[in-house]
Amino acid sequence: MAKRTFPGILVSLVLGLVATSIPAHAADASAAQVATVGKIQRLARFPSQFVAPHDVDVWLPPGYPEHAPYAVLYMFDGQNLFGEREAGKLPSWQADTTAAKLMSEGKARPFIIVGIANAATERMSEYFPQKPWESLTPDQRRTLFAQQLGNFQIMPVAPYSDAFLKFVTQELRPAIDQRFAVDTRPDATFVMGSSMGGLMAWYAMAEYPDIFGGAACLSTHWPGPYLSLDARTDDPAPDAFVDYIQHHFPSAERHRIYFDHGTATLDANYGPTQQRVDQWLKASGWKGDRLESRVFEGAEHSERSWAARLAIPMGFLLAPTPK
Repeated sequence: MAKRTFPGILVSLVLGLVATSIPAHAADASAAQVATVGKIQRLARFPSQFVAPHDVDVWLPPGYPEHAPYAVLYMFDGQNLFGEREAGKLPSWQADTTAAKLMSEGKARPFIIVGIANAATERMSEYFPQKPWESLTPDQRRTLFAQQLGNFQIMPVAPYSDAFLKFVTQELRPAIDQRFAVDTRPDATFVMGSSMGGLMAWYAMAEYPDIFGGAACLSTHWPGPYLSLDARTDDPAPDAFVDYIQHHFPSAERHRIYFDHGTATLDANYGPTQQRVDQWLKASGWKGDRLESRVFEGAEHSERSWAARLAIPMGFLLAPTPK
């Protein structure tokens, strides 16, 4: 990768404050969302024995539950998914509008969305795939711990994403299955995220292949705690992620995965590692409707960009099932 100029690094840092940094997302953590279409049921401060309580917003499409059973899409960074932008908030993904439109046009099977709010100031620690972290040397871990954004420590505690996934799979998912009219099979249960949430999406599928039949990873943040892949930085995270994928990914026969990234702001860093992942997946039998990887020229690292292309990964994971 070509050496980044100082202005390029500065742009990435500024965009990190808006789209990737933990405090920006944390500001919205307790604010209830209002759907533009369909309705939302909030599971406030959902308790867990594994992690701190999380707010969970469950979006139900128009007409629910007349088309039961519904597929389920679990989405990370769940506090910015639904409705229109309000004062003081980041732009919404408008996931409710996109999902409802896809279903009404027959481009997606009936599904609900479970939006899980992030861990605020511990977002990086919660979303960094834990087993790749544990494969690093002590010196590499200390290097990643040292990353800061101004006076803010990006990774405040050691990654605990395995505990977070236990919360999702052992506590939240059974509650969703019990309370809502859903199809509980893996081929109707999917996970999606962007940036660090993109890392967590593929990690969730790899760790729990018998639960998640597919994952969509938008603008996957391959640099880990770094805000850019500066050529001067020896970042161990991408190699650790690729190595884990090569040794722990499930077979393509019963799973599907979607990746994408833009070419502006933080997304400009993601191409080389994404290409390594794509090459390995294709060589391992991921093809056709099992794998999709896209590049969106000029797209930046932001909720606005993800909202603009959200119909593509949703349609990929939730394509109508043959009758």
